Amino acid sequence: MAIQHAVLALLTDRPSYGYELKSAFESSIGPQWGPLNIGHLYQVLDRLSRDGLVTSERVTQNVKPDRVVYELTEAGRVELRRWLDEPATRSGGFRDDFFLKVMAAARTGDALVLRHVLSRQRTYLLHELRNLQNLRGGDDDNLVVALLLTAATRHVEADLAFVGDAEEALLDNGAAALAALRARLRPASATVDAAPTSSDPELANIEGDR
Repeated sequence: MAIQHAVLALLTDRPSYGYELKSAFESSIGPQWGPLNIGHLYQVLDRLSRDGLVTSERVTQNVKPDRVVYELTEAGRVELRRWLDEPATRSGGFRDDFFLKVMAAARTGDALVLRHVLSRQRTYLLHELRNLQNLRGGDDDNLVVALLLTAATRHVEADLAFVGDAEEALLDNGAAALAALRARLRPASATVDAAPTSSDPELANIEGDR
């Protein structure tokens, strides 16, 4: 898991504790990731401890509550090197909720519905792009964060390009492609509608409503 390995990386220089690790993660990765939940971080640290990748020591403080300090083990360093040596793969493949929305809108055969879905997505993406551009202004001194913001921007730009591709493929030329797609789907629907139903009138009505 990427968060676990990121925590290992944050511990390579010196031991650290929960809230210090949270701050180091957020400043290292940049605002486009979002805040790291401290409860989730402690779950990650507990898992790393159980796996022998970090050790923990409770340190007494005079005024504040005791602090648990975590230190990277040699096994943790080996695991971090192993993770860094592997290429990053897409955890969810190419599954995307928006792809499903385009499919659902296209199946209606209604150009207005599909145009609305694509328009709403473009508006959302343009807003996201502006937010990323605003974030870039405050992180020029951190080259890694600047690179990550550039990567996030390119992802949004690719999504915007896909919205344009969908419009061109399905809605240009009077939405002829969308009409043809709907026409290909209708015979299957008609076959289902024509299937025999129960002789019971009430059951027949239920079947017809499905």
